[in-house]
Amino acid sequence: MALDKTGIAKRIAKEVKNGYYVNLGIGIPTLVANFVRDDIEVEFQSENGVLGMGPFPFEGEEDADIINAGKQTITTLPGASFFDSATSFSMIRGQHVDLTILGAMEVADNGDIANWKIPGKMVKGMGGAMDLVASADNIIVAMMHTNKAGESKLLKHCSRPVTGVGGVKKVVTNLAVVEITEEGFLLLERAPGVSVDQIKEATAGKLIIKEPVPEMDI
Repeated sequence: MALDKTGIAKRIAKEVKNGYYVNLGIGIPTLVANFVRDDIEVEFQSENGVLGMGPFPFEGEEDADIINAGKQTITTLPGASFFDSATSFSMIRGQHVDLTILGAMEVADNGDIANWKIPGKMVKGMGGAMDLVASADNIIVAMMHTNKAGESKLLKHCSRPVTGVGGVKKVVTNLAVVEITEEGFLLLERAPGVSVDQIKEATAGKLIIKEPVPEMDI
């Protein structure tokens, strides 16, 4: 059975290590803070100027003045700090973030990512996506494996405007976990109940399979 967005976030949370500074992008990545282990210390950063984000607030406990980059209300942990965008992007461009978790429209099998614009549709700007992709050494993408039409989003080449070239290290989808290698997408894990053949059919880029492929542990 394919994962939902929560399942994707739970799997990515396992990639977060003790002491990491982690930037969470808009969309599925924002859910990751809800599932990080309680026995480790992690600092979540949001590009609008927050360091020390916690899980989403419970209904009725929201503070409209405390939001993430996607304008969602958030909580903060003890010791959290707030600062301007210039300081926030100094942290990002200065490579002080250990892990960046982003959503994407498309990922190519060489690590290219397209996540900022759909041609022909209005866009307010690229936001911090290009800075994050250009500056990060460790990028994990959270996304659905296919679009609403059932077409693969893991491609040989991105068809939409590229945000950054060759930066993605790993992709976690509703079907699989894949690592970007010099040869292409290396299949590491499959979602519970999802077969290797289903993943092959849903992947347009080069997929490398080394049997056996274990199920995700979430």
